[in-house]
Amino acid sequence: MNTAHPLTIGAVAKRVGVNIDTIRYYEREGLLPEPERRASGYRSYDESAIRQLRFIRRAKDLGFTLEEIRDLLALSADRHRGVKAVKQRAQQRLAAIDARIAELTRVRDGLEQLVEACPGHGSPDRCPILRALVDEDGQ
Repeated sequence: MNTAHPLTIGAVAKRVGVNIDTIRYYEREGLLPEPERRASGYRSYDESAIRQLRFIRRAKDLGFTLEEIRDLLALSADRHRGVKAVKQRAQQRLAAIDARIAELTRVRDGLEQLVEACPGHGSPDRCPILRALVDEDGQ
């Protein structure tokens, strides 16, 4: 560890834009190595912790799960198969996102049809939105 400028957990959290509890959680989950401790018992971090936390945060922003991030972190150190495997993981994540978008588009289109069909007044038993929520087949 570079002890020239050790950082507290609060300083690291502020620089990365995460909560202190998030850092502790990542340590417990093995995504972030346990930091060295000062004589006082306080955690002491260096710039590598900041880089790793930014990696985790950005991967989460791209939709990767913590388990997938754990794999990406391991692969990032693999000089032989790392880049190929990282690309495969990213392709898998992209396919999952595309599937989710397709499902959300289908749901949105169905809801849009119901909203357009609903007059917004009258008897509730004639409301197409309420009927669709009650009908067994969802139609």
